[in-house]
Amino acid sequence: MTTHVRLGGALLPADLTQRWRDASIATVWRRASDWDHQAADDLAYAVAIGDDPRDSAWNLGRARGEIGVGIEEALDDVGCLYRVLGPHDPPPTVVRALAGGWADAQAGAVVAGPCRDPESGLPTGQYLAVRLAEAAQHPEPGRLLVVDVAARAVTPPVRLARSAAVGAALTSTYGSGHPMAALGGGVFAVLERGGLDDVDLTPVLRREIQARVADEPVRSATRCPVRIRSVDVPHDADEAELLVARLSRC
Repeated sequence: MTTHVRLGGALLPADLTQRWRDASIATVWRRASDWDHQAADDLAYAVAIGDDPRDSAWNLGRARGEIGVGIEEALDDVGCLYRVLGPHDPPPTVVRALAGGWADAQAGAVVAGPCRDPESGLPTGQYLAVRLAEAAQHPEPGRLLVVDVAARAVTPPVRLARSAAVGAALTSTYGSGHPMAALGGGVFAVLERGGLDDVDLTPVLRREIQARVADEPVRSATRCPVRIRSVDVPHDADEAELLVARLSRC
């Protein structure tokens, strides 16, 4: 069981946030006007009370990446948070989470054109293969949640409506920046990242899909119950890419 040391001492989270902000803007942060973000408040709160800061760090990394902050500036900024508390460096788990969120923002920014499935609005298998190859390099690559909704052959309009419904359900459940893809033939996949995505959202996803395919003719075209299975992401990058190829039914 991992424990998280409370470094904040007697500092209230709001006080820690302000001291962190002041230190960062005075030393490493380039534009004071874009420092403030809810994710920064959440990270300071987690550190101050000794809670697990990884999710907050990931969210902050993504928020920084979305507004064009470079990875060095983002890392230096979080370094200021820990140095406010004493001679501390950010834990490797926090650095990894922050960098992962930042990288996710960069990947999301370039997903367009042929890398986007026009029916579901999700990225394609090509995008997911790249993300799985990246995940394979980590000690905890995570797992791939494979969602099969196809009950039978359908006409193009019904297939489009079904794909759009599932794409919206996945996005609503996991968030727009989460690594996921449409693989074709009514098959979709989402990456549950090792060490970050510890909450099982499968029941939520099932409810989201069912609510969006409740009307005919999409209802009859959707498997009930939806088939969802979990596949471990290989530790080898090439094997991770091949996994997506095997699952694709385009």
